[in-house]
Amino acid sequence: LLAAAGAALGPSDALRAGLAVAVAAGAADLLLRRCVRRFGGVTGDVFGGVAETAATTALVVMSLG
Repeated sequence: LLAAAGAALGPSDALRAGLAVAVAAGAADLLLRRCVRRFGGVTGDVFGGVAETAATTALVVMSLG
């Protein structure tokens, strides 16, 4: 997938997109682990918060370049 993005956007944009996905997944995982530890499980609100955190993190990483 990154190779296709690199062909369309250029190698630096493809690398930044891959980094954004990795950082967003890490941030979402940290939030999920914290919520499981604090609440003893997950709810729909936790899933929504994790999704919004991942999307916001990815957008921030993409905007930094």
